[in-house]
Amino acid sequence: MNYIQLAYKGRREIWMVLITAFLVGGVFLFNFIFYLTTDPSELDAAYDLMKQMPNSVSLFVNLVLFVPLLGLLFLLVRYMHERSILSLTTVRAKVDLGRVFFAFMMITIFTVGSFLIGYSVDSSELIFQFNLGKFAILFLIGIILFPFQIGLEEYLFRGFLMQHIGVIVKNKWFPLVLTSVLFGIAHSANPEVANIGFFKMMIFYIGTGFLLGIMTLMDDGLELALGFHLGNNLIGSLLVTADWTALQTDAIFKSTADPTMGLVSDLLVPVLVIYPIMLWILAKRYKWSDWKERLTGKVKEPVQENYKIIE
Repeated sequence: MNYIQLAYKGRREIWMVLITAFLVGGVFLFNFIFYLTTDPSELDAAYDLMKQMPNSVSLFVNLVLFVPLLGLLFLLVRYMHERSILSLTTVRAKVDLGRVFFAFMMITIFTVGSFLIGYSVDSSELIFQFNLGKFAILFLIGIILFPFQIGLEEYLFRGFLMQHIGVIVKNKWFPLVLTSVLFGIAHSANPEVANIGFFKMMIFYIGTGFLLGIMTLMDDGLELALGFHLGNNLIGSLLVTADWTALQTDAIFKSTADPTMGLVSDLLVPVLVIYPIMLWILAKRYKWSDWKERLTGKVKEPVQENYKIIE
């Protein structure tokens, strides 16, 4: 049984899928509508209001909402869809924490390494602002709440939606494409989008969605996506902050650079060069094969399976 087929282990009526998606993912839909319908000056005012809070409070406010939402998703999957959380996570008999750790370390090494190279070349737009007390609070908030934030996004987009859309359309490529696009749109209200540009940031967000989706389908589980996403968000928040980013933190460094991203160097190179290299590393380590079938193949209902028994 592959990852998408795990949805057959529970109830999958379309009305149930829509209710779960709306109740849990409604906050992302609201953010997108807010972005489309709000005047740019009002968006700036909202961002400025958040900046008036202490960084630790602002970060807490931004992340704490994900705790009840992830809990709600788990409850709906367990009791309405009548399936286990393990079936939402992986085809393996138990969650492979080694995979989570490996992906976490891979993106951590890349993030820290690329930062150090950039810092050694030109540090003129970086301010060292390390404060032990503030950093300790940031670290505690980060290690406690970021798992809920990335957990909700992964379990919703690469988990619940990927599986149920795949079961509905009977293929793998469409849920991969759609969930990657939805993942990008879900971040449209972030201040980076307003400062850098919708088109540019969608290249990055949707490209990242494809990376995480490919990891999930090729590895038949969320473990790699969870580890990668956590490492990206946590290490990034601890290392560098800027006034124009979604999360204001008391990071070690603060960037004073203008909110610009080069289309080729900052967007296309990571998405089209760095991400494929990371997939190659994972493919070698976990011996992935049959890429075409795993990413574009048909989804068939398994035979002789008592789908409604929760493992």
